[in-house]
Amino acid sequence: MARHLITSAIPYINGIKHLGNLVGSQLPADLYARYLRGRGHEVMFICATDEHGTPAELAAAKAGKPVADYCAEMHDVQAAIAGGFRLSFDHFGRSSSPQNRALTQHFAKALADQGLIREVTEKQMYSVTDGRFLPDRYIEGTCPNCGFESARGDQCDNCTKQLDPVDLINPRSVISGSTDLEMRETKHLFLRQSAMKDKLAAWIDSKTDWPVLSTSIAKKWLFDGEGLQDRGITRDLSWGVPAQFDGAPWAGMEGKVFYVWFDAPIEYIAGTQEWAEKTGGDWARWWRLDQGAEDVTYTQFMGKDNVPFHTLSFPSTILGSAEPWKLVDYIKSFNYLNYDGGQFSTSRGRGVFMDQALGILPSDYWRWWLLSHAPESADAEFTWENFQASVNKDLADVLGNLVSRVTKFCNSKFGTEMPATVVLTERETALMAQFRDGLAAYEKAMDEIHVRRAAEELRALWVLGNEYLQAAAPWSVVKTDEAAARGIIAFALNLIRLYAVLSRPFIPDAAQAIMTALNCDDWTWPEDLDAAIRSLPEGHAFAVPENLFRKITDEEREDWAKRFAGRRE
Repeated sequence: MARHLITSAIPYINGIKHLGNLVGSQLPADLYARYLRGRGHEVMFICATDEHGTPAELAAAKAGKPVADYCAEMHDVQAAIAGGFRLSFDHFGRSSSPQNRALTQHFAKALADQGLIREVTEKQMYSVTDGRFLPDRYIEGTCPNCGFESARGDQCDNCTKQLDPVDLINPRSVISGSTDLEMRETKHLFLRQSAMKDKLAAWIDSKTDWPVLSTSIAKKWLFDGEGLQDRGITRDLSWGVPAQFDGAPWAGMEGKVFYVWFDAPIEYIAGTQEWAEKTGGDWARWWRLDQGAEDVTYTQFMGKDNVPFHTLSFPSTILGSAEPWKLVDYIKSFNYLNYDGGQFSTSRGRGVFMDQALGILPSDYWRWWLLSHAPESADAEFTWENFQASVNKDLADVLGNLVSRVTKFCNSKFGTEMPATVVLTERETALMAQFRDGLAAYEKAMDEIHVRRAAEELRALWVLGNEYLQAAAPWSVVKTDEAAARGIIAFALNLIRLYAVLSRPFIPDAAQAIMTALNCDDWTWPEDLDAAIRSLPEGHAFAVPENLFRKITDEEREDWAKRFAGRRE
């Protein structure tokens, strides 16, 4: 049994997330966590809400609520929706937790002790109209790199370029829309990332198994242009982790807070501390190399816009502290999922959002489509036509149809008990050889976190069962050889149990429905396939389940396309 630490990029608190957010981090992380648990490994799966910084303040102001109250409410909302999608976090924390506050301040002091923090007096945007400095996302303008007109002051969502507010062309205040901006002096703390460049480059070069997307973005920031730059880690805001340590303000930094992108990744560790305090577990064995974490494999999941912070900024914090913290072993990054010819956007309310999706169909429908179309090698696009086709062909026609045909036929001819002991004839032996190869391909894809390929291999296993049933034709055999027909159905019912076990990471509710109908709670992974195909003995009682998946009609598809064509208010 191996030990695996898994973290998903933590979602901003500013509203309910869309399907693009889900498939870019949390959902594939859940797939991998469920798979590893299914194989018998020890897993710690951590996520949280990202509650500091300008997105939280702006969203709270729009909602007319104090920011702390808004964050508490939205954490509960996001947690409930995550549960609706069956995201199997061991803990879903909050970056505003006392644990994260203490740990963020600890890291800042450790970095300062290593000479990696410097004070910088600089000029920043000040809104005369609003009477305040405008840090990062309080400013929008045109990206100087790609020309995107709605780039924010910390990063361009279009080209992922990391920015400072002063870089923007034609900047404007997000608060008031005012362009009456001027530069004024203010003092901030900077993380000396430039001093870590060689160490970061060597570390990234050692990750030869990482996706090209992850390493290419990291190296772009390391070497393009002027190379890796020092980064401001404080802001002129009231909501956040105070810029202090040992209970006292950092001299000259009174009233300032740490930058959200400094404290947010630290919440991965703090979230595990939150879990430990809640459960009595030991968080240090997951994160401290001097307390057992040396045998942990740590995998992060994120969209490509988050890669610079997880390959450069957060590792700078971990490495720069000179303390024995666990570094990530593998970063699985994703491209964007687009919607109807454009981009999903939380801030602009464009696309299908997680709560809306659950209001239309159960989570397994969405889990299957999103994972089987995960934007791994390139951007992908959600269309209602493709969604309908995938649900109807993969879920309803292949898996759902097989389960329905086998259980209903057995019920009608032999009753609701396993009708025979499984005996492998030539036909079953041939099927088992194909299944063994397909299972190995599925496991390889999952081990290597090739999400789309894993979905393809799983579907191919489902197809084998349908092809077997069609070729064996028990509805014809039963007319002349009842014993042979009983053997076919006994084999098929055991095959269905295998599908429940193997499909659980993708479609957990359907998998559970199959197991419930089979009156079985044996989720053992089929390491021994010959034994697994005989798990349900003769006489074992089962029930005929409701249809696992229903088909999406053309009328429904057309209605949903119209309903979600505009902006979410």
